[in-house]
Amino acid sequence: MAPNDAPILSVGVVADTHIPDRARELHPKLIPALEAAKVGLILHAGDISTPSVLEDLGHVAPVKAVRGNRDWSFRDSLPLVLHLELAGVPVALMHGHGGWWNYIKDKGRYVFEGYQFDRYRKMVVELAADARVIVFGHTHRVENVKIGGRIIFNPGSANSGYRRGVLPSIGFLHFFAGGEVQGEILNLTGYQNRDGMWEAAESS
Repeated sequence: MAPNDAPILSVGVVADTHIPDRARELHPKLIPALEAAKVGLILHAGDISTPSVLEDLGHVAPVKAVRGNRDWSFRDSLPLVLHLELAGVPVALMHGHGGWWNYIKDKGRYVFEGYQFDRYRKMVVELAADARVIVFGHTHRVENVKIGGRIIFNPGSANSGYRRGVLPSIGFLHFFAGGEVQGEILNLTGYQNRDGMWEAAESS
């Protein structure tokens, strides 16, 4: 059940922006959505691809980020896993590919087995140490589940869904007094990515 009081901290969660390799700029509704939510912090869970993304997000709120498998330009400046304490709650932020060796192994399994949340859950939990909130990206699939008292949260891709027809999305983590945390997913609507450019979607 959601707490009745207002959160003491709301955090925007973004992953897999893939700028400029899959789009030339951020989804037109991404920044306005973060501003409207009055977030006090933004977490980027990797596959940022270019520093300008973090600069753009930084105009809204301070940004904490980790590097993903496509973040070659950040290999010396961003960690694979970042441990934080937000509103007294331990949080682990990661991309979820587990480094290059795990990434290559998982690519093979994905071809034969497809996406299996449990496969990623085991890896991110192992990397998260004692974190009560685990944030990851990489899969382009939304996850907002509570298992064993922990929230495992993936906002999906802010650039594209994992298949045609799945909307880009971002997330929010709301921290309440007493250590309660609530995850929220927001689909980014109104535009479609065509050859790297955002075009207004045709109304149905």
